Amino acid sequence: MSKLLIVESPSKAKTLKKYLGKDFEVLASYGHVRDLIPKTGAVDTENDFAMKYEVIDRNSKHVDAIAKAVKTADAIYLATDPDREGEAISWHIAEILKSKKLIKDKLLKRVVFHEITKNAVQNAIDDPRDISMPLVNAQQARRALDYLVGFNLSPLLWKKIRRGLSAGRVQSPALRLIVERELEIEAFKSQEYWTIHLESLKHQHAFDARLVQLDGQKVEQFTITNHDQQQEIVGKLLLASAGKTTVTRVEKKQRSRSPAAPFTTSTLQQESVRKLGFTTSRTMRVAQQLYEGIDIGSGTTGLITYMRTDSFSLAAEAVMQIRDYIKKNFAADYLPKSPIMYKTKAKNAQEAHEAIRPTDISRTPASLHAFLTPEQFNLYEMIWKRALACQMTQAKFDAVSVDLAIGTEANLFRATGQTLVFPGFIAVYMEGVDDEEEEGESKLPHLETGEVLAVQKIFGDQHFTEPPPRYSEASLVKALEEYGIGRPSTYASIISTLQDREYVLLDKKRFTPTDVGRVVNKFLTEHFTRYVDYGFTANLENELDDIAEGEREWIPVLNEFWQGFNNQIIEKSNVERPGVEVLDEACPKCGKPLHSRLGRFGKFIGCSGYPECDYIRNTSSTAAPSSEPVVIGQDTESGKDILLLSGPYGPYLQIGLPEEDSKKKPKRVSIPKEIAPANLDLEIARKLIALPRDLGQHPETGKKVVANIGRFGPYVNHDGKFKSIPKSDSVFDIDMNRAVELLAQANSGPAPIRELGAHPTSEGTIAIYSGRYGPYVQHGEIRATLSKSQEPESVTMEEALELLAAKAAKEAPAKGKKTPAKKPAAAKKTTASKTATTAKKAPTKKPAARKTAGKKSSSE
Repeated sequence: MSKLLIVESPSKAKTLKKYLGKDFEVLASYGHVRDLIPKTGAVDTENDFAMKYEVIDRNSKHVDAIAKAVKTADAIYLATDPDREGEAISWHIAEILKSKKLIKDKLLKRVVFHEITKNAVQNAIDDPRDISMPLVNAQQARRALDYLVGFNLSPLLWKKIRRGLSAGRVQSPALRLIVERELEIEAFKSQEYWTIHLESLKHQHAFDARLVQLDGQKVEQFTITNHDQQQEIVGKLLLASAGKTTVTRVEKKQRSRSPAAPFTTSTLQQESVRKLGFTTSRTMRVAQQLYEGIDIGSGTTGLITYMRTDSFSLAAEAVMQIRDYIKKNFAADYLPKSPIMYKTKAKNAQEAHEAIRPTDISRTPASLHAFLTPEQFNLYEMIWKRALACQMTQAKFDAVSVDLAIGTEANLFRATGQTLVFPGFIAVYMEGVDDEEEEGESKLPHLETGEVLAVQKIFGDQHFTEPPPRYSEASLVKALEEYGIGRPSTYASIISTLQDREYVLLDKKRFTPTDVGRVVNKFLTEHFTRYVDYGFTANLENELDDIAEGEREWIPVLNEFWQGFNNQIIEKSNVERPGVEVLDEACPKCGKPLHSRLGRFGKFIGCSGYPECDYIRNTSSTAAPSSEPVVIGQDTESGKDILLLSGPYGPYLQIGLPEEDSKKKPKRVSIPKEIAPANLDLEIARKLIALPRDLGQHPETGKKVVANIGRFGPYVNHDGKFKSIPKSDSVFDIDMNRAVELLAQANSGPAPIRELGAHPTSEGTIAIYSGRYGPYVQHGEIRATLSKSQEPESVTMEEALELLAAKAAKEAPAKGKKTPAKKPAAAKKTTASKTATTAKKAPTKKPAARKTAGKKSSSE
């Protein structure tokens, strides 16, 4: 009997093929096989939300391979991932096969396994089931909702703000979180406060106590608010003490701390951001590799359970295996008397899923070190330690609290300390924290009530309240989970989308909203309040969970959403364009009111009398000037104004405006990206205008070497060869020796950031390089740029092959068309002539700006 097993990823297919043997053919769908047609009407709101699907181009060849294999198979097993997305992919594959009339009387079943081990896979195949339509419908409803929001709200943003913007059902509330936090930080007013401390010692053991009661009144945070007040109190206490303090209370308690639950998707993402410095998307990519299987010498084996889960539960066999490992490798008091059970908090958690754990706890990180990449090892070690620690005994601490009186008991200082008595689970793993200091361990000397100690020092310590911290990836994921925005499997894509759309920037591992992000958020919160409301978004997620559980029908849920949303779209189609704010400030040139506006490059302040008055100034370090010139100062050589302007490729400097009768163009120089126009001063402007710098003659060729800034940034040039100047060097300071070194690198070709290895089916290696437009993967002559959310160090061979295949297909001539040898040159010539004609006809300024804006939008 011929059997066909269909999975999502090719690496998983390889692993399963080894487990299942020659009776099975195993093929990969390479993820989703169908999606909604990218046009208006893909979800027919007039006909019960009928959804129009088409096969995804890049996966059509994989669909064809599956269809071909089905023809000769007697039984088809759909083994896509064990979640709603996986269930939907299985359904789409089944629908495609049915439409091709390939199923007929063949066995078609769904199989689900949460770990890729031989036993788990065999058990799943022995116990197959039908496709779960409630799960499929929940995924279809989610896709329809995302489409309806995106295809109806995004065009409104294009019309009212700027082309190329997008709004999303879960992306927009996530943006709101980041913007609201930034507004909170900006509105924050720092307050001064003081704490009063007493320093004493016993048997050379110094310790610190803090004032908690003054004249019988409790000391609060803002009891002491300035230097003079604290000085008066410190003086009063010093006099009252006469150099002595009395111990009035000693309280000892034993505290314990329990281990954290095993990882869910959310907690794994948070912890890998904190401890490993990974992004959420990198975490999920590496976890996928560990789940799908690594060759560990004895064959390819799945090392962890499925990584998309919101359940804390562990299989009974896994718990017993972990307990057995603890028993064999730790002292008896590290093993609790009975297994520790963790209750899943999420209402919607699928208890059939497990938390993320190693498939076999006996596979220690050390034993796998030789088979894993550094990032795979680090993530596996963290998962392994967390799973082991979750079944270990509590950590025990001795906590001591001591009160010390000055003068009378009306003035009390308090000292606290704790000592770790028994480490328990801490011997293996300690959970990280966000934005707060972990409670430190300190030890107090042995003290008795009534004991009198010498006062070493009484002093005040100044503090200022601080604004709430900006979100990190870890704290944002935590907030998304707490608010019920999206689901753990979508957090990485939510964060990537916000960055790709340039709504937020990740600076020093913290998110700040861009000017565009602020304007989009303001528009949505003012006009579509309900749809960026945290409660509404969470409730909609709960309704999708109800559909998955079979408790609700999906069409009524969509209908209820669409009626309100569609009415809102119609109602808001005529609202005024946002982004213009009248300031309480007069123009220094003409006296008219100033406006704050959103331009192509961010916010700027301009005169309301434009174009008659051309006053303008930047308000953001990320902003570029408008197309109107800004005078920076005078050029010392020519005596003309140095002007700051905006061009198609970014801001630039120019010496004076062109003279009417002169054919000579004014000198121009681009501003490097690392110099924000808002921070541009006359000294830097003069250095830029002085470019290019003649560095002298090349020691080998005797030809001139020049340092300059071009369209793609700073570079050195020698004999027609160009080499970019890295960020670690400055175009203003680079010398001949360094220039020669860089030019030598240019001659030898760029060094790869990372080599992935030999191409599996053809000659040559696949490597990742750094380019002008960002990192790219290359094999032979084919180069494919990585997306903003893809990190060079995390790209797998499978992902690289997919990118290269897509690029090759895009560049190849259309199928079935024979292209004459001279045709491309002719086509190129025609295009060039068209471009030249367009350029000839175009007016000089404003149309060019519009054209550039259009280009930028389309790439966002």
